Amino acid sequence: MKYEFAGDLQAIAEEISGLLFPHVKIDKIKCLRSFGTSSKRTIARCHALGKLMQKAMGVNAFYALEFLSERFDKLSEEDQIKTIIHELMHIPFTFGGGFKHHNVVNEKNVNLMYETYLSKKGIQKNKSWW
Repeated sequence: MKYEFAGDLQAIAEEISGLLFPHVKIDKIKCLRSFGTSSKRTIARCHALGKLMQKAMGVNAFYALEFLSERFDKLSEEDQIKTIIHELMHIPFTFGGGFKHHNVVNEKNVNLMYETYLSKKGIQKNKSWW
């Protein structure tokens, strides 16, 4: 696997966090693109520095959001935004190194957060009335 920082995704994650997730300490998350995955269905991952490692290293929580280039870069802009929202939703309000699981971070809740994101940006999604 090869990793590189993704400044474009970092900027989007910072904007989304400011609008939807004020508990996220943006200076304590980094977005990276990975290349060369062998996973079959994964688009992105949220990695955390767990409590034991935080304690051992004398540091606070830190999160890395990994976007698997082979799949993520092929998504539409809407699906990329939803994927970034999904990964940010895994970060708990305590910002302590843990995760919110998929019983909370699911398609329904991601779609609700996406609609809130669009609303806060003043964007109306095209709606079909039939």
